[in-house]
Amino acid sequence: MTPFPILYEDEMLVAINKPSGILVHRTGISEDRVFVLQLLRDQLGGTHIYTTHRIDRGASGVLVFAKSQEAARFLGEQFMEKTMDKRYWILVRGWVKEPGTIDYALADKESGRGHLDAVTNYSPLGMSEIDAPIGLRYKTARFSLVEARPETGRRHQIRKHFAHINHPVIGDIRHGDVKQNKYFRDVFGMKRMMLHAASICFQHPGTGKDLTIAAPIGDDFRFGLQLAALDHILPQQ
Repeated sequence: MTPFPILYEDEMLVAINKPSGILVHRTGISEDRVFVLQLLRDQLGGTHIYTTHRIDRGASGVLVFAKSQEAARFLGEQFMEKTMDKRYWILVRGWVKEPGTIDYALADKESGRGHLDAVTNYSPLGMSEIDAPIGLRYKTARFSLVEARPETGRRHQIRKHFAHINHPVIGDIRHGDVKQNKYFRDVFGMKRMMLHAASICFQHPGTGKDLTIAAPIGDDFRFGLQLAALDHILPQQ
């Protein structure tokens, strides 16, 4: 497999731009045998690394690992205290015309803790309409590119939240729109989920200063934006 693009590295941290289609680490609900954690460890020459957060298999974008338990604990506390600034770019069905907040508790079957509070802030970046009778009811299809800023980190939070407000993420097989996903896959040839972890900002465990790490979008994500006539919204990276 092609080495992961390194976005940032020092003696305490390493951040990569994760491609879509690979899990961060082993879970009890997946039969996958290849994971970011083991591949990155090999890429770094056997350096032991610790997960500090995760993004979905189908998502791409910035992913930060710690090189010590102390650094991992420091970052973990920031996640728990909701002091990290995480920004995601998503392509969704329909027009999202105004910024807003989704405050909707979510169940987490993996943890078995029942419904947990979950909050996602969002802002529209652009809207489009293309000549594609995806739902058969209309001759055109509408899309929005949205920046999501989750305050909490529940499993599939962004995907579930936007499905809840009837703007499902394009390419999301589990929570998305079946007709939209099939059209993008069979007619357009697009196979990925349109969810990208664009940037993260946190306090560095060594210096105590704010560190912002951004991940450029890949060709597959830009292809999805082109299909939705929204590729002009984001700068060339």
